[in-house]
Amino acid sequence: MFPEKPRYINTGGQLLNLEIPKVMGILNITPDSFYKGSRYSTDEEILSTATRMLEDGADILDVGGYSSRPGAEDISIEKEGDRVLKAVKLISRELPEAIISVDTFRADIAREAVVECGAHMINDISGGDADSKMFSIVEKLNVPYIMMHMKGDPRTMQNKPVYEDVVADILKWFGERIFKLKSAGLKDIIIDPGFGFGKTIDHNFELLRRLGDLSITGLPVLVGISRKSMIWKTLNISADEALNGTTALNAIALFNGADILRVHDVKEAVQTVRLISKLR
Repeated sequence: MFPEKPRYINTGGQLLNLEIPKVMGILNITPDSFYKGSRYSTDEEILSTATRMLEDGADILDVGGYSSRPGAEDISIEKEGDRVLKAVKLISRELPEAIISVDTFRADIAREAVVECGAHMINDISGGDADSKMFSIVEKLNVPYIMMHMKGDPRTMQNKPVYEDVVADILKWFGERIFKLKSAGLKDIIIDPGFGFGKTIDHNFELLRRLGDLSITGLPVLVGISRKSMIWKTLNISADEALNGTTALNAIALFNGADILRVHDVKEAVQTVRLISKLR
């Protein structure tokens, strides 16, 4: 019998109920994210997109300034900070009802986004591996922490990744870090298996098929497969054409235990959650 997942996470004093899966909208403040439809730069673009996502039913807005696509350019902490912190502050000021997640693996940016700019959650694609200060910062802030699994880094992660058993290996990796964070008293941890991050297409589909195995952690699971290459390479289409495939795989993820869907297309994801919730 797997341990029961928490029903709520605390986001800045507001309890987010996970009994019905939540939708996280992606706001990339970058010029080079893999899906060009998710790139925003001006204050007007950022604010109008955030507003539309909330109107479409987004529960969380995930703001990032460092492209993590395979082979992405490594940018300085100053450049990432310039992009992300301004956007988080803008959204927090103009849309105070929004729950904001900051997508960064750099502890100093995470700290400033929460303490100075109004972010409520930290989404770390490296699971604490890229910055040795991240866990101590998260523990001090005691905000929800999304811990993603990645093999390697964005520049090297797709260079023939190998696992003995992709699910078992990821669970072992998570287990060590969950123990450390819980021992330090962190209350709200969310795990993300990291589809496409150091995994082949076959690894991704195996992970999706066995997603329910992650329930052994007793933690909420975030799934981010929106418009990723596991969809468009399999279907021999482009990322621009991958919305239908995204919806299909998001439905499977929900059936297999996903608690949060991280997506580019909020309205369609919200509709998927409502239909699957009704069916279940």
